[in-house]
Formats: sequence, structure tokens, C-alpha cells
Amino acid sequence: MPKLMYLPLDERPCNFIYPQRIAEEASEVILITPPKALLGCKKQSANIEKLWVWIEENIKDCSYMVTSIDMIIYGGIVPSRIHYITMEECNNRLNRLSELKRKYPSLKINAFNLIMRVPSYNSSEEEPEYYDQYGEKIYKYSWETDRTCHKKASLEENEELNELKKSIPALILEDYMERRKINHYINKETIKFIKNGIIDFLIIPIDDCSEYGFSALEQRQLMQYIERNDIQDKVYMYPSADDIGCTLTARVINEIKNSTPKVFVRYSSSIGPSIIPKYEDRPLGESVKYQILASGGVIVDSSQQADIILMVNAPTIGGAEMAEAPDAKNRDISYYLNRNLIEFVLATKYYIQQGKKCAIADVAFCNGADDELMRMMNKQHLLQDLIAYAGWNTSGNTLGTVISYSMIRYQLQIKSNNLFHYERLIEDWGYQANVRTQLSVEIENMGIDTMNLKDDGENVALIAVKLLNEFIEEQLPVFANLYYVKDVYFPWNRLFEIGISIGKR
Repeated sequence: MPKLMYLPLDERPCNFIYPQRIAEEASEVILITPPKALLGCKKQSANIEKLWVWIEENIKDCSYMVTSIDMIIYGGIVPSRIHYITMEECNNRLNRLSELKRKYPSLKINAFNLIMRVPSYNSSEEEPEYYDQYGEKIYKYSWETDRTCHKKASLEENEELNELKKSIPALILEDYMERRKINHYINKETIKFIKNGIIDFLIIPIDDCSEYGFSALEQRQLMQYIERNDIQDKVYMYPSADDIGCTLTARVINEIKNSTPKVFVRYSSSIGPSIIPKYEDRPLGESVKYQILASGGVIVDSSQQADIILMVNAPTIGGAEMAEAPDAKNRDISYYLNRNLIEFVLATKYYIQQGKKCAIADVAFCNGADDELMRMMNKQHLLQDLIAYAGWNTSGNTLGTVISYSMIRYQLQIKSNNLFHYERLIEDWGYQANVRTQLSVEIENMGIDTMNLKDDGENVALIAVKLLNEFIEEQLPVFANLYYVKDVYFPWNRLFEIGISIGKR
């Protein structure tokens, strides 16, 4: 059986565990990953040298490699934003991949490397320390710089750009821009690896992006470079990040099986595919196309042709006005006027009754499920009959997770140990859209910071387990007869993301 080596973007469950779950469902591949202890933690970089020792000890009998370039160069996603590694050293680390390919020429390498994000807010949680004070200004400077390059900036915006540059200390701006310069250089060098046959397929995800800014500017330059080299079929670029490990794992499995799953896409509203989701830079429908292609599938024109029907619960308003799941009750009126949710649910029911394999990409809100949709689905007893579901963080994260998993699940018996599906319902609907808000209130009343649990993580986890099992008993009784939440942990010691351990009844 072919063996796949997987090097994740970081140690969080979405990057480390989810691809393993997908591979476990497939009987065509053995996936191996480095020990979690080698992968660092948040701002602490992975141990690059020990990681390479592990790679060289285990690569000999692997047919495929899926690797995060950010991991093997910087030691993870957050270290990629705060490192002080020289361009020369970064290049040396990248070239170790070239040496590996020369040593094992039959090894097929699928890789991904992010375009560094530009958050719009003041916080050093995942950025350099100075982002606490200058983050918003750096974002605005990024936006106005790009608009000036486009010759779209007004006279007032040009004046604002000059004022912004004066208001950000020169050493801080120099530090920030040098890191972006290195990231951009590594992306170009990685694209050269495609042209030279070192890497077989590459995704350049655009992390937390927008229409203008440094990310958009760098993306355009890379797209032109890809076009000049005529390699658009081997390098994809679209909004995403923490789901790419799942996507490339599914792609490898489809390649091994010589399979191209046929996907019919149906939206909850007519305007859904044209909406630009929050934290992204293009219409939802265009991202869906890339996600299906990147996973190894193809979009077909009708449900009759399809192996999978992807039901996309789309936003009805984009950008900053798009609602967050925990605050969904304050959603824009367009969520009621510009979509027909009950038709969407009953159409899903019809397809399932016709024997179709349905998956739901729940991207109407950021950072959690659409509670109204899920209650409607539950009322129709449909959740247990889906082959896949996701509804977490950004639109791209959800799409990459549900599409890749559905491509494995559609050929299997729906009710046979669909554990990852159950975990997504518990986490994306149960935790992200419901329990996290309850938990935040409880621990804030105890004087605990939701973004830094300090030494209270284990006690907070016990409360989370209790609340999640109560949610399961109330909302997922069919699953409650089979499973329960045994344990919970907070990988970055904050409430935003969670790891769940499921026990069998």
C-alpha cells in the first residue's frame, strides 16, 4: 500500500489531526506524520533540524509527500510571521527539498506555502509584538500602498498614505516589510520547483486576505510569474490556510485511486456564489471551483451526473458586514430576504431520499455553524445521513475540509464509523456556534481571560466537556446513543480553537 508523508502547517487539530482522519477513512494509503513534539507550539517554532532527521529516517518507502513549506522553513504558521531567519538560510532550508527529490526521484511532492496575511486589527496574539500598537496602521498602510500601485487612490488617500508612513516607526516598518520580502521570495522559488520538476503540485493559499493590500499585490505578481511560465495547471492560488493539508491528502488519495469525483454544487441563494466572504478576496463561487479542483474532483452540470452533491449554505452579504456565528442573532436582514433556507433543507432531503450523497459546506457565517440551518436539518432528521459537514472559521477552511472529506466518504457506507463527521457537528455547531459563547461568559465571571487561559486550561476543559455533552443530549440524540465527548483541550490555550476526544458508548 502506498505511503504518504504529511508535514503539517502547525500542531493544531485542523492541520495535524484532520488530514489523518481523512486518510484513516481511505484504504488506499498509509499516512505518516512527525511526532507532535517536533512541531512546536504557536509562536514557538518547530525543531527544524530534528524534523529533517525524522523526514530522512522515514521517507525511504514513501511514494508521496504533502508538505507545508512554512513548516520546513520557518517552523509553522505563526513563526512564519515573526521569525528572524535570513533569506539565505530560508533558501538553504528550501533547497533541502530539492536534495530529497534528487535522492528519491520517484517521490511525488505536493506542497503549499502561504502568502503572509495582513490583519486589520491591533493584536500581537499571532503577530510580532509591535502589532499590538501598530497593526491597524500597518493594515491601512498596506491597503493604501496597493491602491496607489493600482492608481486608484484618491488625493486624500495619497495624503493618508504619507501620514501613515510617518506614524509607523521606520524600524518597525522595515522589520515587517523584510519578512514579507522573504516570504514573497520563497513563494517564487517554490514556484520554480514546479517548473524544474521538484514539486509536482503546489497551492499558494492566501491567508485572511482582502481586495487590496500587500497580500493582493504579491498575489498578482505571483500570478503573472505563473502565467509567464505556463504552469497554471500545477500551481493554484486561492483564499485558504488551515484546510490545505486535508485538500492535498484527498488529492493524493484520488490520484492513487485514479478517481475524479464528480461534484454538483447547489447554493442556498441565487446571489451566494457572487458574494465575497469576509477575510477573502473573491466571489465564493470562484473559490468553490478551486477547492474542488485542488482536491482532485470536477464540477458537473447536474445532480444526476454527480457522485457528490455539495450543498453550500452561502452568505448573503460579504466583507466586514458578514456575520460571525456567535453573533448570528444580530445578522443583516439580507440573511432573511436573500436566501430560502427551508427550500435548501428540503432540497437536501429530496436528494438524500433519491439516494444521492450530500455534503454541506456551511459558510453563511464565519467561525461556526448556522444555528438556524442546523436546527432545520435536525428537525428533518438529515444530519446523520450527510456524508460530510463543516462550518468553521473562514469560508475557505470550511470548503477545504468538507470537500476533501466528502471525496473519501462518498464511496463508503454512510453510517459506517463516520466519526469525523460527528466531530465536525460537535465542534462546528456545538462548540463554535453555541458552547463557546456560554463558556466565555462562565469563565469571564471566574476572572479567566478567554484568550489566555494560563493555568486554568484543565478546569475550563472540564466545563467545556459538560456543556458539549449537554448540547449533544439536546440536539444530537441519535449520535448521543453512540458517542460522547470524553475530553477537550485548547491547543493554543485560548477558547478560539479546540481539540476534542470522542468516546464510544
